[in-house]
Amino acid sequence: MKAWQFVEQGRPIQLNDVDEPTLEADGVIVSVKAAGICHTDTGYLDGTLTSALPFHPITLGHEIAGVVAEVGADVTAFKVGDRVVIPAKMEGPGTSLNGGFAARVAAPAAFVVPLPDGIGWDQAAAASDAGMTAYHAVVGQGGVTRGTKVGIIGFGGLGSLGAQIALGLGADVFVAEKNPKARDFAASLGITHVSEAIVDFADQDLDVVVDYAGFGTTTADAITAVRAGGTVVQVGLGVAEATIPIVDLVSKQVHLVGSLAGSNDDCAAVLDLIADGKVSSNLTHVTFDEIADGIAKLKNGEVVGRLVAMMSSV
Repeated sequence: MKAWQFVEQGRPIQLNDVDEPTLEADGVIVSVKAAGICHTDTGYLDGTLTSALPFHPITLGHEIAGVVAEVGADVTAFKVGDRVVIPAKMEGPGTSLNGGFAARVAAPAAFVVPLPDGIGWDQAAAASDAGMTAYHAVVGQGGVTRGTKVGIIGFGGLGSLGAQIALGLGADVFVAEKNPKARDFAASLGITHVSEAIVDFADQDLDVVVDYAGFGTTTADAITAVRAGGTVVQVGLGVAEATIPIVDLVSKQVHLVGSLAGSNDDCAAVLDLIADGKVSSNLTHVTFDEIADGIAKLKNGEVVGRLVAMMSSV
């Protein structure tokens, strides 16, 4: 079959002929219906994150939705024909195993989550990484519930989902975003507190601020803006290091925590919110043949929201 693979640092992703995946006793083979394209994929190619890949060539694609095509002898939780997603994991397809930029992908059954009826393949693929990561930051690390005042920094693919998740939980949401188009998108979702910087809401006693941007100044602003005793959740990695206001951190006894990816339960919770109509990714579609072009556009900042490859052309 054909697959888009990382071959060497500094080279574009390559479309290669590869062997069909091998079914393990504890695993499944999934026929891929949609696969999300992530900024992480650009990092694998340009060298920023290449060291995370255990071998090459390796098929990329770690945001996967599809149909179970084969079931291993020891698997009882899934059957052929089940709709599923494969949540992004460091040890999973597209990072440590061959991934979903192909017609079929193998995965341990323990990595797979059922997909509720009524959710499109594109939304499901985005939920498997961006949705799960956004949910884990807001709920798992931020502890956001009904009535929480939560600041969201960055309204891209992750931040827009994090804001919707918080709204779906009944929180009061405040968005900081420099891009005017993204601010318009936030307003279109009914968010009334929208500005360029989170410090503009420093008088609002924000309980939690989630920084999906991570450009150093955004982390510092989050610490300044959050209330005394509040929590700042760091998700974005726009820069490798940040200078933060230590006086604010200490005097206000701010809880500063990191957040990475999420669990199968986090992914399932996001899928439930999507099924209930409370969360939806802002998506741009490409075909399987356009995956390389899509990655280039993502790297060049030409994509608003999430980019998903629809696999009907495979």
